[in-house]
Amino acid sequence: MDAELMAFLARGGPALWVIAVLSVLTTALILWKFWDLARLGAWSRGPSEAAVRAWQEGGREDAMARLATRHGLRARVARRAMQTRLAPAMAEPAAREETARIGKMAMMQARRGLRALELIATIAPLIGLLGTVLGMIEAFQALQAEGNRADPAALAGGIWQALLTTAAGMAVAIPAAMALSWFESICDRVQLDLEDLATRIFTSGCA
Repeated sequence: MDAELMAFLARGGPALWVIAVLSVLTTALILWKFWDLARLGAWSRGPSEAAVRAWQEGGREDAMARLATRHGLRARVARRAMQTRLAPAMAEPAAREETARIGKMAMMQARRGLRALELIATIAPLIGLLGTVLGMIEAFQALQAEGNRADPAALAGGIWQALLTTAAGMAVAIPAAMALSWFESICDRVQLDLEDLATRIFTSGCA
């Protein structure tokens, strides 16, 4: 199997080797990002929602206690909003600004790694196309050198080998783009939740 893989990569030339490396990086990035979002509590809305409901009902201590041991993105922002809301020396505009700062830092953490996926989704097809163009140039140079004695079968073989890099580049770019879109939708949902939770804390009148 290893020999067949090496032969396949050799047919595509350097471009196919680069795409193979990108495919490994894409797989690793997707798996890491899934783990990273799970660790950050991207799918865990319940505890923060319960804490904010308790806050709105007047249970400030209960709300803070619910978030004391939570480390997810929503819990972090909600806890900071409650802390600044309760701080007697901090005016509401300053408290909102501080909460917004924590929220921005949380979203930067949630979106890390997405730029790399976006880059791979963009350059993988371009590298594949470059490999195809270089392969076609080589094939037609061989055709020119052979002249009337050129074997059509050999020319066709050179062309399909050149097209391998385009297919490989698209095969890497498509899952990278799909994963990027999914992760971005999750981050957008988290951002909306952060804004919703902070707004409810500041507008509850529980100060």
